[in-house]
Amino acid sequence: MKTFFLLSLLALVLPLAAQDEETPIVKKHEEVKNGLMPNQQAFLNLPEESRKDFIKHIGEASRLFEQKRIFESLDELDKTAKIFVDSPELYNLRGSCFVEMRAFDKAMEQFDKASALAKDNPSILFNIAEVFFCTKKWQQSADLFEKVLKILPANSTALSRLVEFKILLSKRKLGLKDEVTILAGKYDFLDDSPYYYYAQAALAYEDNNLVKAEEWLAIASRVFQDPNVLAPWQDTLVEYGYIKSFYGNDAAPDK
Repeated sequence: MKTFFLLSLLALVLPLAAQDEETPIVKKHEEVKNGLMPNQQAFLNLPEESRKDFIKHIGEASRLFEQKRIFESLDELDKTAKIFVDSPELYNLRGSCFVEMRAFDKAMEQFDKASALAKDNPSILFNIAEVFFCTKKWQQSADLFEKVLKILPANSTALSRLVEFKILLSKRKLGLKDEVTILAGKYDFLDDSPYYYYAQAALAYEDNNLVKAEEWLAIASRVFQDPNVLAPWQDTLVEYGYIKSFYGNDAAPDK
């Protein structure tokens, strides 16, 4: 399954930017505090060395996570938490680690903590919706993905299309056939995403036409030759059940 790290690292970037100015440190902090959340302001009040250590450890945790070195990433996050605990980045990444371990309850606890510190952050909400999707809570999945779609930045076309595809699949499980048909025809082959091909493959799977479904996926792989582009779409089909999962049938029953 695909999770996403925070789209904004404002709490980390501002202190570093402030260090390059010539004004006194107290004044710098007062200037950047305006408009920040309490936890971001608290981060600014940390000693400079602590902030640098925090950034180092969370950056290393992110790097290890991308390499699927999950337990090492969690160790780095523990070091990060000892420096500053009220970080949405910390909880969001820790939740993503638990997702990789298929520990969805633990993941949701972490994502909820992240959401409390960064309300309506699309990255965090996407991860929560993805847990709903993987645990087959289709109504919650559809509702939250629709919210994510509304608050994603305008330039997030690739992610928006993936979110729409997950909404399509969730609504299919809810029996909303008319809405699924409309969503499946929303884009054509000229779109700059694999949406069209994967939507057609999903419809073929539903008709038990496995040959046709595989043909659509093969076309997608020829059009979009970068495996990194197709990976989250392929993962979505695995989580949904169209493609056999390496994890077996360990998810919760449909709800």
